[in-house]
Amino acid sequence: MSELPVDAVPDVTSNQVDVITNSPSLASLEIEKFITAPIEMAMSNIPGLIEMRSTSKFGLSVVKLVFTDNTDVYWARQQVFERIQAVQAEIPEELGKPYMGPVSTGLGEVFQYVVRPENPKDKSFSLMEIRTLQDWNIRKQLLGIPGIAEVSGFGGYKKEYQAKIKPDRMKALGVSIDELFDALSRGNSNTGGAYIEKNNKAFTIRGIGLATTLEEIGKSVVKNNVGAPVLIRDVAEVDYGNSIRYGAMTMNGNGEVVGGIIMMMKGENGSEVIARIKSRMKQIEASLPEGLIIEPFIDREKLVSKAIKTVYTNLIEGAIIVVLVILFFLGNWRASLLAASVIPLSMLFAFGLMKEFGVVGNLMSLGAIDFGLLVDPAIIVVEAAVLHLSLKMAGRQTQKMRYAERQEIVINAATDVKKSVVFGGLIILIVYFPILTLTGIEGKMFTPMAKTVSFAIIGALLLSITYVPMMSALIIKPSSHEDHGISQKLIDAIYNFLRKILVWGMEKKAAIVGFALAVLGAGIFGFAIIGGEFIPKLQEGDLVIEVNLPVGTSLSESLKLSDKIQAELLREFPEEIERIVSKIGTSEVPVDPMPLEAQEIVVVLKDKEHWEKAKTQEDLADLVSDVMQKFPGIVVSIQQPIENRVNELMSGARTDVVVKVFGPDLDTLVNKSNQIISIIKEVEGATDVQENKIYGLPQINIKYNRDHMAYYGVTVSQINRAIQTAFAGGIAGIIYENNKRFDLSVRLSSDERSKTENIHNLLISDRDGNPLPLQHLAEISEDVGPSEIGHENLQRKSNIGFNVRGRDLASVVSDVRNRINNEIFIPQGYTVEYGGEFENFERAKNRLSIVVPIALLIIFILLFISFNTFRDSFLIFSVVPLSAVGGVFSLLLRDMNFSISAGVGFIALFGVAVLNGILLVSKFNDLLLEGITDPKERVLIGLKDRLRPVLMTSFVAALGFLPMAISSSAGAEVQKPLATVVIGGLFTATFLTLIVLPVFYTIFKKDQSESWYKKYLPENN
Repeated sequence: MSELPVDAVPDVTSNQVDVITNSPSLASLEIEKFITAPIEMAMSNIPGLIEMRSTSKFGLSVVKLVFTDNTDVYWARQQVFERIQAVQAEIPEELGKPYMGPVSTGLGEVFQYVVRPENPKDKSFSLMEIRTLQDWNIRKQLLGIPGIAEVSGFGGYKKEYQAKIKPDRMKALGVSIDELFDALSRGNSNTGGAYIEKNNKAFTIRGIGLATTLEEIGKSVVKNNVGAPVLIRDVAEVDYGNSIRYGAMTMNGNGEVVGGIIMMMKGENGSEVIARIKSRMKQIEASLPEGLIIEPFIDREKLVSKAIKTVYTNLIEGAIIVVLVILFFLGNWRASLLAASVIPLSMLFAFGLMKEFGVVGNLMSLGAIDFGLLVDPAIIVVEAAVLHLSLKMAGRQTQKMRYAERQEIVINAATDVKKSVVFGGLIILIVYFPILTLTGIEGKMFTPMAKTVSFAIIGALLLSITYVPMMSALIIKPSSHEDHGISQKLIDAIYNFLRKILVWGMEKKAAIVGFALAVLGAGIFGFAIIGGEFIPKLQEGDLVIEVNLPVGTSLSESLKLSDKIQAELLREFPEEIERIVSKIGTSEVPVDPMPLEAQEIVVVLKDKEHWEKAKTQEDLADLVSDVMQKFPGIVVSIQQPIENRVNELMSGARTDVVVKVFGPDLDTLVNKSNQIISIIKEVEGATDVQENKIYGLPQINIKYNRDHMAYYGVTVSQINRAIQTAFAGGIAGIIYENNKRFDLSVRLSSDERSKTENIHNLLISDRDGNPLPLQHLAEISEDVGPSEIGHENLQRKSNIGFNVRGRDLASVVSDVRNRINNEIFIPQGYTVEYGGEFENFERAKNRLSIVVPIALLIIFILLFISFNTFRDSFLIFSVVPLSAVGGVFSLLLRDMNFSISAGVGFIALFGVAVLNGILLVSKFNDLLLEGITDPKERVLIGLKDRLRPVLMTSFVAALGFLPMAISSSAGAEVQKPLATVVIGGLFTATFLTLIVLPVFYTIFKKDQSESWYKKYLPENN
């Protein structure tokens, strides 16, 4: 077990490769046309590719390629790399070079931290200094940890050496942008001259021309004017600066900080990697300048520890309950411990196979194990052994029995129930077969659980037919049948109660049949009105608030709002919130790009015992949502860190549900999206409505006048380069500081870039080298253009996302879909699709609706093979729908929706119900072979004989899930529907099985006696 990989939840991410292209000079339309479209076309025919999504926004193209689960991710990356090399010929070099994102997954962001002064008011460290420390000290050390794919810096100022253009001086000295850029490039390089021989030694020749200081950069010659050289320092201010910022990070309302996002490599053991990170962090912190600290704000280990603690607690409590139930029913502590010993042994068997097949231990794979199911086969064997030994001891003078005799009796007892044990175990295995067929995210979520349960059941089954009989003969001491204490008295009381009902019911068969049909009808009605969702939300212990400002909002404005929101939340919830970190825009490795007007606010919560204003995380989210209403003009979505990432992976949107509108024209997409948004806002339960805003980004359009350009001999590439260099910044070289590397860029200063007239007056060299203002070569105007253009599978799309609160997912989406279909005209060439959790729920439900009947058919075939009669097979099979009724009503009573978790509970329930049916019917038939021809008499005798094992198997299976059903610990939300269905279903299924099935048995078998019941009447007993 210690070697088993452990995590909080299964890694539901797909095999994904990101192709990223940074192009700081291009707007969204140009990014889409010149970069995204060629990359998509080049990638579209890679074998195994199942989905392709892209985002084209100002300065950035991100193409996400999703491959089938059986595709080797490194093979996929090789294919992508080869196509990147080919497509680069179609993308001009100055527009950027595509590269692949890290070998990580959407859930690979296992550790996030900030680097800040210990005292928030300490201003002795600049954001540029801290960012440099992050990039060249902290990041380098973290990248050396095994299992780390990437460390992405976030926030602060990325240091550059800059030549900040002085427009007036350049105009006066007749220097163009091209000349300045070329001068910087030429004046910063080293060379070599091979070697020469001198005094019998070879001396290598080095030409050292790399600039190392600001002064050296400023002395480079741009041109000569009438014998007087023009230096770079004459036309530009050479100083330290920062690259253009596309993101920032703030904390606790105290302004900006620098942070890092650590991405774990795909397939690594999360717990081990996080342990390595924490160990390395201690070393790094010791080397930091005094006054600086590293403070984590997302640590996956915290959730892992809580979730695994929940699993272990539930399993241990369930095991204790199971042992006590067995002890109570058997009244024999040796037999009870023997049956219970199957639990650890079968779990060891399961752990071994989990490690062999690469199944990770987590909330899903371990949380669905019911020790009651594991001991059911052992209980049947042990109970039969105890019963047979007791019957043999009855009437004996001595209480001693030789081992050989005990062994023979136990073997006979085990043989007697062998069919029930083997076929019961096989049937429980088969009912988990549908889960193994799930695909997509639901398959990754639930398949590990089905595998783990199957491994454990196989182990328990093997132990029950080998180890348990052997140990029964060895350790169980025979005692008389009368020596069962209170458990026997309870069994007798239950039998007498059931006997009276059965005596009446077998005379009033129509009433029993009518009752069964009524119960079944009520169950069908209950299922029809129950809500539906994918899986219950796992309470992760933290919140994520997605905030979107109007398109085109500046970074400085986003920063101001971020501080205000953080301060307000900390003021309103001092006992609930531990810290708040906001990530604005995009990190250095833009696998999850956001615009400057978008921010992700991570709210780290304290433990619930400290809370005062809310009892549950959902209540707190509602209160936070109310506080966010104080800030007008923003769109808010509240989720959780992992939930947020999973939703983004599923549909490209960070919400529970996303409505996707596909079509070629951006204006039509915007129009239809606005209509859909209006409808969604009116649907009850739909909250946090967000649109992927296409238009609204302020632009300055520079339209070139080709006649004027031809007259002056100016090319398009000249103007493009000048604009890009002056405003986006052109990288002219690299400056080295020991092992650190910083860009040497040419650009206007931040003050000069904000002046519109500097666009008009930007100097371009004509054919004779004379500087010419840009306004003579182009028309310059202000406009509004696309902010972000999304694609999916080569089609343009608009996403409208929303969350669901207060209602079930399926009902809300059904209402939205019906209204869109009835109220909105969708033109030809445009389509509307639904994604997110709802898509997974629908896919899983549709697959289960096909596979579950197939599994039930296989069970029926097994029953027929076992009993060799359709009547008996159908009779046992009749308990399946009756068992589901209790599960449905237990969900309704606890106000739970039907989910895939609940569906798994129904599957487990069917297995136990069929097992109990096999126990009863096989005994009834055995009595026929013993000469009891009256079916009604067989029912009463058989019921008395098998009542104990039926009750035991049902109670241990149900009560084994009890801790899971009532737990309020982290992660219990996912387990509760499963446990609720099994407990509620088994209590009603057991009662109906003990009443309805025997009556059905007498209906299917010919009644051979009319006075059969007289000897069972109370006055004759």
